[in-house]
Parts: sequence; C-alpha cells; structure tokens
Amino acid sequence: MYNSAQPTQIKSSVNPLVIIGALFFIFGFITWLNSVLIPYLKIACELSNFESYLVAFAFYIAYFVMAIPSGWLLQKIGFKSGMSLGLIIIAVGAIIFIPAALTRLYSVFLVGLFIQGTGLAILQTASNPYVTVLGPIESAAKRISIMGICNKVAGGIAPIILGAIALQGADKLVTSLQSMNEIQKETTLDQLASRVILPYIVITIVLLLLAISIYYSKLPEVGNQNSDKNDDSNVGGISIFDFPNLWLGVFTLFLYVGAEVLAGDSIISYGASQHIELSTAKYFTTATLFAMIIGYLIGIVCIPKYLTQESALRYSAILGVIFSLLVVFTDGYLSVLFLSLLGLANALVWPALWPIALNGLGRFTKLGASLLIMGIAGGALIPLLYGKFADQFSPQQAYWILVPSYLIIFYYSSKGKSNEEVI
Repeated sequence: MYNSAQPTQIKSSVNPLVIIGALFFIFGFITWLNSVLIPYLKIACELSNFESYLVAFAFYIAYFVMAIPSGWLLQKIGFKSGMSLGLIIIAVGAIIFIPAALTRLYSVFLVGLFIQGTGLAILQTASNPYVTVLGPIESAAKRISIMGICNKVAGGIAPIILGAIALQGADKLVTSLQSMNEIQKETTLDQLASRVILPYIVITIVLLLLAISIYYSKLPEVGNQNSDKNDDSNVGGISIFDFPNLWLGVFTLFLYVGAEVLAGDSIISYGASQHIELSTAKYFTTATLFAMIIGYLIGIVCIPKYLTQESALRYSAILGVIFSLLVVFTDGYLSVLFLSLLGLANALVWPALWPIALNGLGRFTKLGASLLIMGIAGGALIPLLYGKFADQFSPQQAYWILVPSYLIIFYYSSKGKSNEEVI
C-alpha cells in the first residue's frame, strides 16, 4: 500500500514545485538587482556609503513590516491568490522607478523598493512553508535547495543585465563628473538616471503576465490542506512562545540574511573601493551567487544521505567565519574572491534553518513562518550598519560585523533542534 501511494504523491508535487520554482526565479531576479542599484544610485543621486545602503534597508524592511499581515492575508485569500497579488504589488513598485528616474529623487526610488519588498514578503510567506510541506521534513532542505538554485541563477543573471545598462561607462563618467560645472553635471546625471526606465518597464510587464498565469493555474492550496494535520501534530506547546527553536531561529535568520545580502549587495562597491573598475566589478555579485549554487548542489546530493540539516548549518558557519576573516586580512582581487566565496558558506543556511525552526510547531506553523519572514529584515539593518562603518573606518574593515553573525549560526546548529531552553 505504501508503494502504490508514493507515485501519486510525487505526481501531485511536480507541477506545484515547477510553479514555485518560477516564483523563486522571480525572487532572485528582483532581489539581486539591488547589488547594481547600490553603486548606480550612489553615482546618480550623489550619495554616501551609508545613504546608498538605504536601498537594501527600504527593500528588506518591508519583510519586517509585512510578514504578519502577509500571513493574515494568505489565510483570508489563499496561497494562490496571494501569490498573484504579491506579483502585482512588485509590479507597482517596479513601475514607480519611472517617475523616480525622471525626477532623480532618491526618496521615490526608495518608495518603489519598499513596495517591491512588500510584494516579495507576501510571496515568500506563501512559498517557503509550501515547499517545506511538499514532502518529508527530513528532506525539506533538499527541496528548498532546488528552489534556491532557481533563485540564485536568476540572481546571477540580473546584475549582469542591469549592470550592462546602468553601469555602462560608469568609471569614465565618475571621473568626468569632477570637471563638470553644475549644469553639465545635472544633465549627465539625469541621463544616467533614465537608463533604468526601459528595464523596469519590461520587468513590470513580465510580473503582470506571471501574476495572471499563477491566478489561472491549478496550484493546490497545500497550506490550507495541511493545517488540520498540523493541528494534530502539535504536541510541543500551548502558545508560540513555547518554541525556543523558533525564536532563536528568527534571530539567527535575521543575522544570516544580513550576511547574505551584505556579501552579494556590497561586493560591487567593495571591488571599486579596492581599485577595481566598475566595468569588471559588476560581475562580482554573479560570482557570489554561483558560489551559492555550488553550495545548493552539495545540499541536494548530501542532505539527508550524508549530511544532517544541523551539520550542514554547522559547516556553513565555520566556512563563513574563515572567509570573513580572509576578506579583512587580504587585499585586492584576493579579498574580493573570499567575499564572493561567502556565497558557498551561505548556501545551505536558509534551507537548513527553516525546517529546524519550524520543527514541531504544528498548528503554529503558519505564524512561525511569518515570524521567520520578519527575520529577513536583517537584510535591511546589517548592510546599513556596514555602510555606516565603511564611512567611519573603511569598506574592508567594516566586514568584521560578519564574524559574530556566523558564530551565532554555529551556536544554533547545535542548539536549534531542541525545544528545550537554548539560552
């Protein structure tokens, strides 16, 4: 009877995973455009390091603001309608880049980024637990790793495409700005700002088409179907506060996302600070994301056959500490290489952490997922803190903030699985 039921389960999971894979591709493409927007807007809007990292802040703080409302919204309208709505909201944020570019107002760009982050918060709140429940909890990290490949392939492509448009000739432009009068400078910067108009029109159209496709797809409401079963499985506590593995997981995720975003979003600007031309540095984010893809492939092959989710988390944290220290203590291309290798260290943290944090939550799983989504706000605050340190000290020395983040990930790898007190 077990063998006869298994093919049905696999068959019913294929199409949903393909659809969710497409969504993870969108996550990656939209998210990792920020790595180009940070140096691009720093030039176009004449910003300091700290001000330029408000790009990451505006985008990721939306996850904190919208995580709980997103969970409530999905309960009301369902996962499929919620995903379509999320895509439409991202499209609204993308189209706002047109008036932002025409006026060259940084605040308008930030509004557009916040709205994009809002739409992604809805999509992430639905899709991550969706992938987790589409099979055994022990292999959830493997499924999330597959989704991560979709995410990071898109993330690797996005900076190359936007960088080729927005940062074309940026090195000569920065040099020439120094000798221009105010009128010439304003005209040149206005022309630079207008470069993002066409790309974001295309992005808006694609998002709207995908929203319509999702809405009319046959994607099942797995989350709703699974909620009753989760009610019966909950034996660990009577409130959400009875799960230390969740709360420490939220804090750990906060630090991890900050580290991942910092490694990907700062590397182009950091390369420039190491006297590497932007025409070359624009490829560095892609290198970081492809290092993550290698990590995901390792996870797919090794979890759970050779590695537990806890041990994958532990080894990732160790690599993170080593590579972070090497970024600080080496220079030039070698330092940038170790920063990009943080992609390898980061790859398995997200897919391993989610099932550990949600383990045993039962009827609190949806609320737990919303709280974990709030942890994505680490991508808002840690890069901003890095920008402040980069202005006060140096872009290289500011990477010291990564070390304690990976040490806490290491701690969670040994303490997170238990629902007993962890601190």
